Order: sequence, then C-alpha cells, then structure tokens
Amino acid sequence: MEYSVVCHSLHVFWSNPVKKKLVLLSMMLLVWVYMLYSCVGYCATVPSLLVDSYGAREAGSVVYKRTESGGGGGRMDLVSRLLTKSWEDVDYDEPSLRTSASRDLLNNELDTDRTDDWEETQGEQPRTPEPPAMSNFTNGSVSKKLPQAIIIGVKKGGTRALLEFLRIHPDIRAMGAEPHFFDRSYENGLEWYRELMPKSLEGQITMEKTPSYFVTKEVPARIAAMSPDTKVIVVVRDPVTRAISDYTQTLSKKPDIPSFESLTFKNRTTGLIDTSWSAIQIGIYAKHLDNWLQYFPMDQILFVSGEQLIRNPAAELGRVQDFLGLKRIITDKHFYFNQTKGFPCLKKGEGSSKPHCLGKTKGRTHPNIDPEVVQRLRDFYRPFNMKFYQMTGQNFGWD
Repeated sequence: MEYSVVCHSLHVFWSNPVKKKLVLLSMMLLVWVYMLYSCVGYCATVPSLLVDSYGAREAGSVVYKRTESGGGGGRMDLVSRLLTKSWEDVDYDEPSLRTSASRDLLNNELDTDRTDDWEETQGEQPRTPEPPAMSNFTNGSVSKKLPQAIIIGVKKGGTRALLEFLRIHPDIRAMGAEPHFFDRSYENGLEWYRELMPKSLEGQITMEKTPSYFVTKEVPARIAAMSPDTKVIVVVRDPVTRAISDYTQTLSKKPDIPSFESLTFKNRTTGLIDTSWSAIQIGIYAKHLDNWLQYFPMDQILFVSGEQLIRNPAAELGRVQDFLGLKRIITDKHFYFNQTKGFPCLKKGEGSSKPHCLGKTKGRTHPNIDPEVVQRLRDFYRPFNMKFYQMTGQNFGWD
C-alpha cells in the first residue's frame, strides 16, 4: 500500500508538464556546471605546459638571426657595412684585461645597482616564485604573463623614471624591481621568470626593466627565444653626462674609488680612453645596438631621449604609449616640475592620491670634472654618436 502511494505521487508529479520541464532544466544545469568546472581546471594548467615545452625547445635549439631573406634584410646589410667601417675608423680599443682599479669599480657597480633598486622600490625585490595554482577558476581572467615589452637600458639614462611614469597607465602592469633574468638568472627558466611578474588582466601589457640588458651580448638572443615579437625600449642619454652620473652613483657608495679622470684614461698623456671601464663602454650605443639588430627589427625598438624625458615627459610618454599600441592616457596633467630635484614628478603616484617623485638616489649632484677630460670624451664619443643617429634615424643633439 505504501509503495503504491509513492508511485502514484511520482506519476502525478511527472505528468505535470511545468514540473517536468523544471526537473529537466535542473539536470541540464548541473551537467553544464560540472563540465565548466572540469574545463577550467584543465585549462589552468595549459599555460605552464606551453611555457615549459617552449623553454625546453629553446634550450635545445639555436636562436635564429635575421638574414637578408627576412624583413628588413637590405637595411640590416647596409647597417652592418656602415658599422664595420665605423669601428675601423674611430679611436676605439677593444676591452681587454682591466686594471685592478677598474675591475674593483666594476664589481662595486653591481652592488650599487642593487642598492639603488632596493631604495627606489622600497623593498619590492625579485623573490623566489611560489608554485602556480592549479586552477584560475577563483581568479577569473587574472594571471601572470611573460612580458610583452621590456625596458632594456641604459643605466643612468632615465629608465626608473620612465617605468614609474608608465605604471600609472591602467593597461600596463610592470614589475618594480629589476629581475636581471636574461643576464644573471637565465638558468632558472622561463616559468620562474613568469612567476616574478605581476598579475594582469587580459589586454593589459606586462613589462619589466633591467638596464644592463642593452649591453649584455647574450640577452638579445635570449629575449628573441622567449618571444621574437617582444617590444624593447631603450632610454638613451648624452654618453658623457651618463658616464659622469654612473661614476657619481658608485662614488656615493664607495667614496674611496679613484678619480673619474684616472679611470677614464689608459694613459692621460696620450689621451687614450680606457674602454674597459663600464662607465665608458655603456655609452658606445651604436656598437651595442648592432648586436640587437641581429635579432630584432628596428620597428620593434623604441629609443627614448633621457633629456626629453626631463624637459617634456608627456611628449616622450606619448611616443611610448603609441609604440605599445595603447591609448594616450598619460598626459601633461599628470606631471609637475620639482625645482629642488630638477626633474618632473607625478602629481599622483600609482595607486595613490599623493604626489610621487623618484627617491633620494636620483638627481645626485655631480662632482666637478676637468673640462679637458669632458672635451676629450666628447671627441671620443662623437663618431659613435653620429653612427647611432644614422642607425636610429634620430638626432639626439649630443654634439
């Protein structure tokens, strides 16, 4: 009797067309939710698998170089011929063994770079990445991506200022500290590098900046192996002023180093410049650029004037935003000129309503340098500067 009542109740319930449809819809909804959850859990592991497989393939292969059959080959061949003539004609001595003073100074510069980076980012240092989560289901479309754009140089050119200015753009997510992945930590692998990056939404550009990349021979090939479509930005500055600023930074940390004049020359009497000193070597922009052009076309490299970044930051930021394919959101209204420091500051910093200027490590007063030494350096850099102007199609006005 009890069994018959249950069956009768089920029959009455199922014979109702409205209730029947509700049951079917509920079952379909449950199946759809289950399939969605399973798909998301699987898809979350795909980026890691792709990066790992790409890294393995890159490690076992030779990075391609641009040839005449590729885009821009004719221009590359012309640049190479011009550069070959330039290195033969100018007063340039390839770096050999450094003097003990220069070698000690170069080693110290690595420490001062790290210290300044620490002070500027207020402790935001590269850290050992945590293992990636197995699923992004709770994070929506937020994820960590390999950088699509990198500020590669130059040291003491204005890279920190450019990065801080760019970070206020809503479509840019940039790492604050310098990761030095492609020059110091490459053996850690691309997955380790990706985990250093900030989380970003779909459509946002992930960036980092490490000024030593521009002058490190192996870096262009390594970045091209990660992605040949990477956009690179170089902030350049009058190489003589840059060298003095470089020395000033080191002097602030190591007051007992030799004088700028003694480090500049191999022989003061003959006036032979010591190109083994990194402060001098970095400023030979044309030679470093020649290495980059073997892996990247000129339309993927943007050259920002360090001088214009101070005089007219909005204009230079406009060029950078255009280069990155972003809307021009950073404009004149974001800046004011700080008379004390002598360079522009942000009216509002990233994620803050307060004005933001670069830290105390920026805008140091330069020591007085013998005018004859400055003039000798200008004479030394002039042919390299002219070649650099030809290669980039920009006259930076350093001569």
